[in-house]
Amino acid sequence: MVARDVAERPDRTRVLLIEDDDGDAVLVEEFLREVGAAVDVHRVESLAEAKVALHGRACVLLDLGLPDTHELDGLRWLQEHVPEVAVVVLTGLADEYLGEEAVRIGAQDYLVKGQVDGRLLDRVIRYAIERVRSEEIQRQLREAQIYAEENARLERGLLPTPLVSDPALTVVARYWPGGRRLLLGGDFYDVVQSADGWVHAVVGDVCGHGPDEAALGVSMRVAWRTMVLAERPSAEALTTLDQVFTHERHRPSLFTTLGMLSIDPSRTAGRLYLAGHPPPLLVTPEGVRPLDAPPRTPVGVGDGSNWPCHDIRLGDRWTVLMYTDGLIEGRVGRGDERLDVFGLVQLVESAMARDPRQSADRLLEEVTGRVRELNGDDLDDDMAVVALSWARTA
Repeated sequence: MVARDVAERPDRTRVLLIEDDDGDAVLVEEFLREVGAAVDVHRVESLAEAKVALHGRACVLLDLGLPDTHELDGLRWLQEHVPEVAVVVLTGLADEYLGEEAVRIGAQDYLVKGQVDGRLLDRVIRYAIERVRSEEIQRQLREAQIYAEENARLERGLLPTPLVSDPALTVVARYWPGGRRLLLGGDFYDVVQSADGWVHAVVGDVCGHGPDEAALGVSMRVAWRTMVLAERPSAEALTTLDQVFTHERHRPSLFTTLGMLSIDPSRTAGRLYLAGHPPPLLVTPEGVRPLDAPPRTPVGVGDGSNWPCHDIRLGDRWTVLMYTDGLIEGRVGRGDERLDVFGLVQLVESAMARDPRQSADRLLEEVTGRVRELNGDDLDDDMAVVALSWARTA
């Protein structure tokens, strides 16, 4: 019986035998048939024929004496082009050293012709396949570990611990990557209290997703924190951010939207900068309203030295909600309608109506949960949200 003429069954291991000697090929097929090995063997006589017969094969039995290869060249080709396939090398007694060398450079095992029986051949094939599977699992685990370490580094860079010493000021934040991605996107935030008592908060969104955008976000956040801690004027800090972004971005078309709020030491007033970014929401006992500022193009677009701002009154009891546009671009219902700023205002109003004195943390949890619920699933875009809350004490 010639194995290549037998219909292959899906529950059997598919093996490709690359052997130009008819006698050796018949022996391999007979050995496996005699022990009832659950394999289907397809034979070709050269590496050239093998290249079109490799699809779906779990293991290759490779003769090193093929007419169109020299010694280990065939093995090297298989490793380069089909690394997921197990390879068992077949050598003659005089070339046993080549089998040992083949294992050193990546073959799963080797067999010496004339020293093989059916049980040994069947066992070697099964072990070779399992070894490849094990190596693949280990490779995936290593990649997952590297992935997790990279994600942790990005998380530390994008999602920092606020540097705020005022015990009366509460800062809480949430971050969700969009579209069920595991890597963080380009959204970032930070909150820093400078030595003069001012508290500065920033939320930004680098357009795009993935590690390159996340790295840009980290660069901008670190540059912003450095300038704030150095107590440089806000306009100068934002100009520096624009310069950092322009020099670090990997495509000239990239831009970043950004909102920055500086709260004076009295905590009752502040200054707001918006660079193509949605307005924060001010929540007070009187209601909920967006905080507007003079429009300005995003970071990386237009004049990087022009940063108009707006003086705002906060009052004696307030919460400010700063966010990236992922929060307001979620769908509302089954259509294409988006939540938008007005819809977010309504969600916050509803939450405050149920509990006017709830904490910023609980408010953030309720609102973001409701946004995701309305969307019907995880949001498509990344979402970073920061809530700052303060109340005058008697």
